[in-house]
Amino acid sequence: MKKLYKNNLVLKKEIKYELFLLPALIGFTLFFIYPVLCSFYYSTTNWSLYNNDSFKFIGLQNFNKILDDVEVYSGIFNSFKWALLVTFFHNTLAIPLAVALDSKIKGKNFFRSVFFVPAVLSSLIVGYLWNFIMAPTDYGLLNKVITFFGGHNVNWLGEPKIALYSVLFTQIWQWTGWTMIIYLANLQSIPSDYYEAAEIDGANGWKKFKVITLPMLAPSMTVNLLLSMIGGLKVFDIIFSMTQGGPGHATETIITILIKRGFSEGLYGYASAIGVVLFLIIAVVSLILLKFLIRREEKII
Repeated sequence: MKKLYKNNLVLKKEIKYELFLLPALIGFTLFFIYPVLCSFYYSTTNWSLYNNDSFKFIGLQNFNKILDDVEVYSGIFNSFKWALLVTFFHNTLAIPLAVALDSKIKGKNFFRSVFFVPAVLSSLIVGYLWNFIMAPTDYGLLNKVITFFGGHNVNWLGEPKIALYSVLFTQIWQWTGWTMIIYLANLQSIPSDYYEAAEIDGANGWKKFKVITLPMLAPSMTVNLLLSMIGGLKVFDIIFSMTQGGPGHATETIITILIKRGFSEGLYGYASAIGVVLFLIIAVVSLILLKFLIRREEKII
């Protein structure tokens, strides 16, 4: 009887603790689960600004329309190009930065702050700031520096061949510090005994990095690669603030196409179908990447 009473008390305590999860669960359901389910539903309707009160179920017609939409293909291509380049540069630059700022150098806390501060800023603010710096006219700071050294003005955001890479540079500048901090936290959890044993065996700096540091960074690498890839596929705000998808369709991403179809053209059902396609793309890419990275971690650890 006593045992049953104790078990009931424990159960009541657990239920009380679980109630604290309820607000988060309600918020997650209202602001994520419900909108996602609505998007799936509306993607199968002809809902638009022009038949707001009389939309009807049309099956997969919106998805068939996507197959003939050249702009959507261009947006998907640019989104993948962006995601791959951002993932590569963020991690390639962040790892050596983290290693350097984990060493015993003077002012390392100051440099950590300098590299991390851009990540605190809003992407819209960063976009407007770099829009001014990359302005093609004489007041553009970057062109002023180039002309000062005898060069010619460059239309950073108006030239289709370089516009996407110009915007991409701003995101490398902004988010590399964030990626670096995650690697830095992982570096500080690596036992110093490993490095001491390697020194006794005569390993130099590069050997220690290759054999100890890089393999031990596998958990943070999994997190950073996933965050960079997913964030890259969903990019919108920096594109919107700097180029609005132009010049032409040079910097269009799948999200900018979705916003144009939904808010500018009023094709809500069609925009929902594009959103569903993006959701499925991100889900598939994330699952494949996660499976590969976890398998890699298991082999190393």
